[in-house]
Amino acid sequence: MARILVVDDDAAVQMTIRVLLERAGHSVVTAGDGRKGLALCRTGNFDLLFLDIFMPGMDGFETMRMVHQHRPLVPIIVISGRPVSADEGGAPDFLTMATKLGAVSSLQKPFKPAALLAAVTDSLEAAKRRSSSSTHTTGGVASCP
Repeated sequence: MARILVVDDDAAVQMTIRVLLERAGHSVVTAGDGRKGLALCRTGNFDLLFLDIFMPGMDGFETMRMVHQHRPLVPIIVISGRPVSADEGGAPDFLTMATKLGAVSSLQKPFKPAALLAAVTDSLEAAKRRSSSSTHTTGGVASCP
């Protein structure tokens, strides 16, 4: 199946995602912040990244920007526990903002296991379609910067 990197500063969230994905047959690597996630990306090829938006040090937006600079085909699913504001005067909707900046999907914490697995399946299928159309230029392998 897929090799997936989970970048989140909450160890419980990392473990939850890891267990769900490993039960579905995926290989999972975790990192506690954006800098560690980028370091792991540099040493291995991943089919998909889960990325928390709000982390200490390098946040998810900066991490996503750096990954996309060098490897625009690596799909990223952003996750956040910050509430999504329904009113105009509230906080911005960071999940929507992240998808506009290049994330392929987003999940609000806490999420349902079925929603997580559906997002993974959809993202991997979309990435496979994109990489098959660009295999001649990238060699078909998506690695991190």
